[in-house]
Amino acid sequence: MEIDKQVTTIQVKSALHKVKGNFPFNWDLNVYRGCGHGCVYCYALYSHDYLKPNEDFYGNLYVKENLAEVLDKEFSKKSWKGERVNLGGVTDSYQPLEKSVKIMPDILKVFIKHRNPLTISTKSDLILRDIVLYERLASLTTVNISVTITTPDESVRKLIEPFGAKSIDRFQVLKEFAKISVSRGLHLMPVIPTLTDKYDDLEQLFLKAAESHVDYLLTGKLYLRGKTRPRFIDFMRTRYPELFREFSRIFTHEESKREYSQKLYEKIGLLRRKYTIKSTYKQPVTEVYGQQSLF
Repeated sequence: MEIDKQVTTIQVKSALHKVKGNFPFNWDLNVYRGCGHGCVYCYALYSHDYLKPNEDFYGNLYVKENLAEVLDKEFSKKSWKGERVNLGGVTDSYQPLEKSVKIMPDILKVFIKHRNPLTISTKSDLILRDIVLYERLASLTTVNISVTITTPDESVRKLIEPFGAKSIDRFQVLKEFAKISVSRGLHLMPVIPTLTDKYDDLEQLFLKAAESHVDYLLTGKLYLRGKTRPRFIDFMRTRYPELFREFSRIFTHEESKREYSQKLYEKIGLLRRKYTIKSTYKQPVTEVYGQQSLF
């Protein structure tokens, strides 16, 4: 069942935001506020609080109507050095609302105008609508496209990412983008203890990633903060009561966390060697994500 949405159009004064941390980019651009994918593990739920307390990140969506114009002005400044920009650090640029609003083509045209490098990650196959624009940008500068895929099990995917694209459709995104000159990656994150961490499930994702000829694959365990934590714990207790005791043990006991992390990275290491998939971005993007600490 679709979430009831309240969509508000807003005007913004800035487009680019400085990013802190070990990332292969220094700037982030979020086309929307809020996200309609409804992922139960979403770390960004807290991001609405400063706007209006207790707003629904999934249901209260904001369209930044003048974003392309503001971005053009910021790229035109003499102080702008043409640094790589990440699209969607907090919210997915190709969430369901984008299908009707269609902001991304205008944003991409600004990147093309200024020949500015770009990286983007999504859980939607809607990005294929704009593949011609990405191809044009890639002829001018470096472009990185990645998809986030958490599980090959559609019954699980429908519960944890109810309004994202099917996992198989996300792999099709990687295959289609292999036809143009972009760097492509799979973000296998978050790996959820007891739910999406089985070796056979992880191997299916590594196998499909290899078949899609990705340039790299990044992994990360579950990371819960703020209001995401009680929401997700309640989700596991309610939806997967048979897993909850073990999930809770792994999540709350320091020794169990360490043991779990060691075993998980051993599994991932075996699969990475078996399928010879790198854990770093393809050149010319030389910086890499650090392994995220997740508990």
